[in-house]
Amino acid sequence: MSATAQAADTPLSEKQRRILEYLQSNADEQTYFKSRLIGDELELSAKEVGTNMTAIASGDYDIDVEKWGYSSSTTWMVEA
Repeated sequence: MSATAQAADTPLSEKQRRILEYLQSNADEQTYFKSRLIGDELELSAKEVGTNMTAIASGDYDIDVEKWGYSSSTTWMVEA
């Protein structure tokens, strides 16, 4: 079984589910997301967002997530 399939089989935590839903609802209007700003919206720290984004990025969901940059906060490129 591939790492992607394993990640998709693993249920998301509450924080990961909230982050995924946020990204899904905003990916059509926006491509780049900073961990700090996602955290502000979801009342999480930038570190909590970054830690949980790896599970979303490696999972098989209806969005593609890629770590993009590090200026003032990790930036994620998200495509629907």
